[in-house]
Amino acid sequence: MTRTKSLSRRADRVADRVHDEATEGGAVWRVSALKEVSYDVMVQPRLLDPANPALARAVTSGAAPVRRLVVIDATVASLYSERLTAYLAGHDVEFRLCVIDAHESVKVMATVFEVVDAMDAFGVPRRHAPVVAMGGGVLTDIVGLAASLYRRATPYIRIPTTLIGMIDAGIGSKTGVNFREHKNRLGAYHPSSLTLIDPGFLSTLDSRHLRNGLAEILKIALIKDAELFDLLATHGADLVEQRMQPGEDAVGGTALTVLRRAVQGMLEELQPNLWEDHLQRLVDFGHSFSPTIEMTALPELLHGEAVCVDMALSSVLAHHRGLLTTAELDRVLDVMRVLRLPVLHPVCTPELLRGALADTVKHRDGRQHLPLPRGIGDAVFVDDVTQHEVEAALFALGERERATRQPKVRGPVDMGV
Repeated sequence: MTRTKSLSRRADRVADRVHDEATEGGAVWRVSALKEVSYDVMVQPRLLDPANPALARAVTSGAAPVRRLVVIDATVASLYSERLTAYLAGHDVEFRLCVIDAHESVKVMATVFEVVDAMDAFGVPRRHAPVVAMGGGVLTDIVGLAASLYRRATPYIRIPTTLIGMIDAGIGSKTGVNFREHKNRLGAYHPSSLTLIDPGFLSTLDSRHLRNGLAEILKIALIKDAELFDLLATHGADLVEQRMQPGEDAVGGTALTVLRRAVQGMLEELQPNLWEDHLQRLVDFGHSFSPTIEMTALPELLHGEAVCVDMALSSVLAHHRGLLTTAELDRVLDVMRVLRLPVLHPVCTPELLRGALADTVKHRDGRQHLPLPRGIGDAVFVDDVTQHEVEAALFALGERERATRQPKVRGPVDMGV
């Protein structure tokens, strides 16, 4: 005998059922529930301008007085805390700053607990007082994980201040921290209710961190957006020089186009598979070998730099399989060099890459699911890459690097003779 009883739930739950089936000597219940998830990603220039109401609307909920905890990266605080303080005070928001020196080496549970301590001391309630996370991808990942744990789910708002945060870490559902030598081994799916992107923050970002973000934009370009790739090839160096600032000139117009296309492309891939139920993910391009490369090279490589090394290796693999022509591979590596991104690192040994791929296979539930570019702007998944192929690609990439570093032969006039 089977009895099905529909239960009343809140409006954010649909198709909830409990099945009660009698068995010999007992019973079995199966609980099935779906929760609708929605969040907004908004580009909001001049976010800290007192005349811009976007942030005030995001942090206020109609209840008075309004109290908010703001978790902010230490470097960002040194640059923007006065403007942030003036803005919040001007909009009658009572707040407390929790300043975190957020970088990859402290992306661990101890820092998550530091944020949880601040949330508990401030008295963050459970549902209607979102914590504000303001900083790069490391900071928003840490705060997101803390928010997922505190009272089992506390809302938060992300204000990414780095390019990689704006187009990658700050717009998806994943949060996480490193555990031992493993990248993002501990985490949860807990998207923020809102992400506010202000390109103005990039004006104070150093060139290396801009290039770090451009590596993730290059990822999107290579796997699904040939026009975006062309924009990077043509304007990449100027975008770094002008700090990705929107403007009326050609580079300024390109900056906003590149930002929008990168966010759009990433969200198109994330939305249908937000909880990663399917482990074939195009956005995993550049993330098969890079977690191990990044953690082994730490602190020498930033995340996007390690991803670029992975993309270079994977592109050579694709070339050896006939998926990229020689001309296309040359273009890919040339754009990486235009952006002054690394394509190889000394930690990349055959042994390390063997372990990296083995760890990725575990992460992808026993399959490689390795995305490789097919031409520029498309990709395929492969499941049969061998260690011999990896070593051949590593050798070929090394040979290309050595060739580019060879000094050019100069004539007598150039030599000053």
